[in-house]
Amino acid sequence: GGSAKDGARMAKQNMKLILRAFNGECDAAVANVSWNNITKMEERIKKSCDAINQLGSVMKSIAYEFLRLKLDELGLTHEYEEKKHQEREEQRRIREQIREEEKAQREIESAREEAEQEEARYQKALEKARAEAAAATGVQLGRLTEQIRSFESKLDEARKKKERAISRAQLTKSGFVYVISNVGSFGERVYKIGVTRRLEPMERVAELGDASVPFPFD
Repeated sequence: GGSAKDGARMAKQNMKLILRAFNGECDAAVANVSWNNITKMEERIKKSCDAINQLGSVMKSIAYEFLRLKLDELGLTHEYEEKKHQEREEQRRIREQIREEEKAQREIESAREEAEQEEARYQKALEKARAEAAAATGVQLGRLTEQIRSFESKLDEARKKKERAISRAQLTKSGFVYVISNVGSFGERVYKIGVTRRLEPMERVAELGDASVPFPFD
């Protein structure tokens, strides 16, 4: 309308509109940034800046310094989210380790109890066979002698199993280190390394495959 005053007011209002639009885009990016999408959110802010500057090219545009400050704010928020993610992962790892150790302890205790039961059973059978052999002769004595040897061997194995279980229970950090891959899920040259206190380590490997990936681990 030929009015310098109205033109200045319109330019000021337009700059406020540009700033509000850009700040809104930046706030949305900062609110949605997480530990693993920083690149996507940076591109979102940069593209928003370019688009808004093109729309407001007749008036003043968003300065590079202001864009850089907004990217810095995004970076700091991302760093915070990344630290929170690391803490959650560490807590998850600790919980998983506790569960694994508790399960291993139950298996070890079960193996010890089973070995003790076997030991008692074979000890009783051995004593009975020896008592019968003391009064036997001929073919029956030969058969009982063979039984005694078999019971002695089984009793010795049961005692060894019990000793292994007791030893494993006392060594709280002993176990098996496993190195496994999953080409179907993660591709070549990617490995998972862990430790399990299970008596049978392949049970842990199978458990990992059932829980988290579409293909079994190698």
